[in-house]
Amino acid sequence: MIIGLVGKPSCGKSTFFKAATLQDVAIASYPFTTIKPNHGMGYVKIHDLAADFGKVSNPRQGYVREGHRFVPIDLFDVAGLVEGASLGRGLGNQFLDDLAGVDAFIHVVDMSGETDSEGKQTSDYDPVKDVGIIERELDLWYLGIMKKVWVTLMKSMEMQKTQFAKTVAKQFSGLKVTEDDVNHVVLHEKLDITRPAIWSEDVLFKFARALRVYTKPMIIAANKVDRPNSKINFNRVKSGFSYPTIACFADGELSLRQADKAGMIKYIPGENDFTVVGKLSDSQKNALELIRKVMKEFGSTGVQTVLNSVVFDLLKYIAVFPAGAKMEDSKGNVLPDCFLMPPGSTALDFAYKLHTDIGNKFVKAINLKTKQAVGKDYVIKNLDGLEIMTR
Repeated sequence: MIIGLVGKPSCGKSTFFKAATLQDVAIASYPFTTIKPNHGMGYVKIHDLAADFGKVSNPRQGYVREGHRFVPIDLFDVAGLVEGASLGRGLGNQFLDDLAGVDAFIHVVDMSGETDSEGKQTSDYDPVKDVGIIERELDLWYLGIMKKVWVTLMKSMEMQKTQFAKTVAKQFSGLKVTEDDVNHVVLHEKLDITRPAIWSEDVLFKFARALRVYTKPMIIAANKVDRPNSKINFNRVKSGFSYPTIACFADGELSLRQADKAGMIKYIPGENDFTVVGKLSDSQKNALELIRKVMKEFGSTGVQTVLNSVVFDLLKYIAVFPAGAKMEDSKGNVLPDCFLMPPGSTALDFAYKLHTDIGNKFVKAINLKTKQAVGKDYVIKNLDGLEIMTR
């Protein structure tokens, strides 16, 4: 699973990325600070299943803090997107090509109104415009990819009498489009697919947009909510669009994670407060109190909430543990692995996720919590622990 960060220049994407990954990236207040994509590991926060059995897990990847397990996900931060990017303006073509393989978007939007659509300093700018610009550029990106081959592809489909969904999914597999995705969009949009080669551009755009929305869902990280005008803008954006919208203070989150790493404070990502444990200067105390004030108002800095929401609410993935009766591997590590599985995954799907041979030799699975045996068609649930039995 790969989550892509999108947004205009200077909206705080790279700050969000650095706060989520603690990876060293360039951050500056001028446009196009990010030119080459930043690829790093962020984390979703879940309950540590081992705690239910009086233990603490020892993750092979990720980490555990006070009963919370942090499971890694891939994050991709690309160059800022400006109006006209789908036609190559700015770093548009390079930017969009980098996004083909992502599963969902986090759109980082500057709520302050202090940067214009190209990331330049201004005042009283309306961030509602940014949401519309990014939406349209992503839609035009999908449309542009389709238009290059559409008529030829559809005429070939008609001659060979292949299925519409199969033809489209195969051609656009690089965008992670599946036959089920295409069928869903056709039904939802009530499209006539008897002669798609003669669709008008409006109909093709309708199809491209719907396919983009369905195959790459988006959440809005309403960033810079600490700024004076941000709360009004946040409420306008939240009420003006159907996308999930979460208040975010990426700069504050980055400061907290760095201070926690330095041993100055104790902070668990996603919590609504922190504890000072080291010696601080007056300026550091004042800065942390400002962050605390924002956290109290919005419930957290929002960064961890955004990551969890895009994985568990938007994509509806579930966390599953390979778990034998002893809950340990051969080296004594407790529940060392945790996998994020797509919705509707079965015990057999999970077995194949572990290894092809395990899937091929699947007999049954034992549920760690209930101690009951389940079959191959058992639909796994979030925080299940399963021991796969093979022949």
